[in-house]
Amino acid sequence: MSGARPRARMTGSQRREQLVGVGRSLFALRGVEGTSVEEIAASAGVSKPVVYEHFGGKEGLYAVVVDREMQTLLAAITGALNGRGSPRVLLERATLALLDYVEGSSDGFRILVRDSPVAQSTGSFASLISDIASQVEHLLVDTFAARGFPPQMAPIHAQMLVGMVAMTGQWWLDDQLDDQPDGSRPSKEEVAAHIVNLAWNGLSGLERSPSLSGSAVRERRGAPRD
Repeated sequence: MSGARPRARMTGSQRREQLVGVGRSLFALRGVEGTSVEEIAASAGVSKPVVYEHFGGKEGLYAVVVDREMQTLLAAITGALNGRGSPRVLLERATLALLDYVEGSSDGFRILVRDSPVAQSTGSFASLISDIASQVEHLLVDTFAARGFPPQMAPIHAQMLVGMVAMTGQWWLDDQLDDQPDGSRPSKEEVAAHIVNLAWNGLSGLERSPSLSGSAVRERRGAPRD
């Protein structure tokens, strides 16, 4: 007679979290359209009715996954913009925060950037970009006013800045996964420095060898913010 103990049964909340994790991985790999309830259930080791019981189907599970990823990314960007610092330093912080998310939550980022009608029920990457841009907008209003630019143009510039960072982040993620010779992939800090270089200086004023400010670099090493 085997002395092995039966595995403890998951609680409802534990099962729900397991399904969210399984769904997140599958949606990132195949997209919502390419993922079936059968596949989700099989990967979680449960029957299809369990998935329906918790989420009503794969669309409900997908909506939960998308909402969590959106909240995680938005919180990271908002946190980066809190605190003191020059507009350029804050831009560097926000750029690095988004690239941190791309690097550390690549599955979540791939889910967000996919264009799926299902995402429209709880939001989309475009709406997330808009939310983040609204956080950046107040920085540009002050900068525009100081330089004599019309402050009503700040929202469109905020959209452009955030969109540029997000799309570059998608390229960087794909580039990181490509089979390239060692040393040919730009680091996260290099990507961030070039994004800020273009955003801050424009094409006519690009620095030849951009780098992040001392303040931003110190923060990456655990030093307190300015």
